[in-house]
Amino acid sequence: MDVRVQDFLDDRLQSTADLETLDTLLENVKKQQQLLQRQLDEARREHEQAEQDIDDHGRTIQTKGHAFQEEQDDIDRRLLIVTQSETSDEAVRKFQASMERLRKLDVAAGYVELLQEADRLRTACVAQLGKSDEAVMEPYHRLQRLAASLQPLQVAAEEAAPNLLHHISQQVGSLRQTIRRSFAEDLEKTLKKMGWPKALETVPLAFEKEWQMNISRLLELQKPELEQLEEARREKMDTYDPPALLPLEVLVQPLEQRFTYHFYGTKPTNRLDKPEYFLQHITDLISNYENFTTHAIQPLLLHLFRKTDLADTPAYVDALSALITALLPMLHRKLNTLVPQIQEQPQLLSHLVHELISFDTTLLEEFTYTPLSPALPWRGLAYYVLDTLGYFQSWLNAESAFALSRYEAIVDSPEAGELDYDSVAGTDTKPTKMAIRVNDLLETITDRYRPLSSFSQKLSFLMTVQIELFDKFHSRLHASLEAYISLTSSVGRTMHGMSREEQADLQGVKGLDRLCRVFGSAVYMERAMRDWSDDVFFLELWDQLQDRVKTRDGVSSKLGGLQAIQEKTSAAVGEEGGVDDEEVQGALFDETAGSYHRLRVRSETIIVETLTYNLREALRPYGRVATWASLSTGVAGGSVSAELDPLLRLLAEYFGYLSRAIGKVAVRRMTRQVCATIQAYIWENVLVRHSFSTAGAAQLGIDVHAICIDINRYVGSGQAEAGLRRLLEGVTLLSLPVQGEINRIQPSRAGELEQGDADEAAAWELNDDNDDGGEDGMDQSLKVEEEGSGKKQMGLFEAERFVFMDNESARHALEVLGLEVLSESDARTVLGKRVELSS
Repeated sequence: MDVRVQDFLDDRLQSTADLETLDTLLENVKKQQQLLQRQLDEARREHEQAEQDIDDHGRTIQTKGHAFQEEQDDIDRRLLIVTQSETSDEAVRKFQASMERLRKLDVAAGYVELLQEADRLRTACVAQLGKSDEAVMEPYHRLQRLAASLQPLQVAAEEAAPNLLHHISQQVGSLRQTIRRSFAEDLEKTLKKMGWPKALETVPLAFEKEWQMNISRLLELQKPELEQLEEARREKMDTYDPPALLPLEVLVQPLEQRFTYHFYGTKPTNRLDKPEYFLQHITDLISNYENFTTHAIQPLLLHLFRKTDLADTPAYVDALSALITALLPMLHRKLNTLVPQIQEQPQLLSHLVHELISFDTTLLEEFTYTPLSPALPWRGLAYYVLDTLGYFQSWLNAESAFALSRYEAIVDSPEAGELDYDSVAGTDTKPTKMAIRVNDLLETITDRYRPLSSFSQKLSFLMTVQIELFDKFHSRLHASLEAYISLTSSVGRTMHGMSREEQADLQGVKGLDRLCRVFGSAVYMERAMRDWSDDVFFLELWDQLQDRVKTRDGVSSKLGGLQAIQEKTSAAVGEEGGVDDEEVQGALFDETAGSYHRLRVRSETIIVETLTYNLREALRPYGRVATWASLSTGVAGGSVSAELDPLLRLLAEYFGYLSRAIGKVAVRRMTRQVCATIQAYIWENVLVRHSFSTAGAAQLGIDVHAICIDINRYVGSGQAEAGLRRLLEGVTLLSLPVQGEINRIQPSRAGELEQGDADEAAAWELNDDNDDGGEDGMDQSLKVEEEGSGKKQMGLFEAERFVFMDNESARHALEVLGLEVLSESDARTVLGKRVELSS
């Protein structure tokens, strides 16, 4: 205490000025002391009170314990006397058995009371039938509520009273049938007075009040059940076929009798191969009675259901939808008897499903039938047969067999492999008639399963039938290509014992025709699949597939799993988009389109290889010509070398055919590769291998010009010049005329041109027409005389000085000559082949 007091004083009194506040400090200390003393006194009082309460509570517990023990002893003595037992445990067991019997008796009494109450309500309801609607419905609704209240009690009691619950449920059902039968009979009497089923526009005024009363009573009877169904559907987020409204069931009964008369038994209208008869009959009924139901029933439905939970269900508030819903059960019964009779006849089953799909489409589009909600499309009768009755696989097998037989008929027809020149534009690649018909077949198949409501059924049809036929056609084209490769190989020709005429046919236009058939078919099918991938139907199917793969643990085993789907459709199925790519790019036909793309590329490669091989062989005689240096001006004329005739003949045959069979873009793509081959052969085997006189160079220019003319005739102006540009520039440089000398250009130090020499070199220009690259450009490049424009043409020796001087002057000379492709080394090589320079 002394130390803390000293610390306190040191803290408060640190200077002489602090002594002035000593009175205040003492007063505060006294107040704090008084406060602490009061708290201490209060704590002591609370402590004493707590000790007193503990003592009182202990005495109370002890008193109660003694009292309990005395009471327990008394109970034990009485149990021993009552049960005549010797021990307390034995007495307790006997007493519990007695209490169990009493409990069972109490439960039985409660059961009897429930049964009596149910029987009383049923009796009261039946007694009021035909007297008062309100008196009938009040006990019925009470009995309904009683049965509904027993269900949760039964669950809580662990299914303790199933017989009681079943009995009361039966009572409710039986009473409902009794009431329904009574109300229905009243409505039938009204209908007979109205002359039903005669088509009416509206209810006659004399029967309007009676009509409204009978319709409303049946709707009131059914309303609680409809509300329970709708509540259960919304909780489970499930779809179901809504039940028919009771008044509509009564209205439909005469129509069903007429339907049974015409479409059951041995009547001519009941034919297994004509399901459209009874489907059209139902469509006619809907059209005939549409106005009557709209005028006579629609107001009553709106009045009763408008402000209830059933207001959003068209099958309950839309009279036409209610009529269709009431007519569908007779179709279900008809299909239940019809489909088993035709399940072993694929054609009839396929025809039935096709007619059902057409009927479903009619109800959806013409009558806008969506019984549950506009956001939930009706699944249709086709779904009922294929999924509910389980005939999808049988139908799929039938459709697959039909498609396969139709496919075989297409590919086996005599004209199947012929190119169809009229089916596409003149500038497009021509497909075979077989490819066009197969594509049309697959479009027909798409139309057959497009209206199906089940995603799994549509995807199964796509993979099992449509993509399967695509793969078959691809295999056929691939086999045709492999057969051509085998026949044209040296081993294949030996194994098949082909004659020279047959080999010539394969290497000629006939062989090219076989390749173009494969190429054209592959191009056509690849383009068709790209177009199909952009179709709204396949886009929606792709989105649904991606959504199901991502939101579910896996894909249904019926479809073979995710890997099988990826192999058939696209590897992008199930992939997640990246950061920059919000959505995975893909389509249902990616894999199939990719296989046709690879087939197209390979067939195009083989076409080019065939062309280049044959053209190279045709150039061999031309490569053996050795008279280029000895040709004189008098010998060299304007005619093409005879050794070039085989090449020109092949070019005319090949490109004449290709220009008709293959699209412009593809032909030009092939032309570039063919020109590259011709250019490389002539450059390596003619231009840089031999020496040329002025006449020989001119003859080479004439020959190359003839090649360009033949190619451009079929491919388009300027295409040959673009492919043979290096060769043409080499020939242009080789064909420079021998002119008078100009002032020799003296190199200055560091190899630079003197200014005057540079100016003089710049004066040597070719005519501007050399840039044309066409026939006129070739003529201009081969001119040896000066143009009338006043510009001088660079001569052979002038060009030789610039080219061989250094790289800079060589580039300048080539620029003046308008030669852009030739390199400096190429230019030196070409100029070195002129005999005037080499000598």
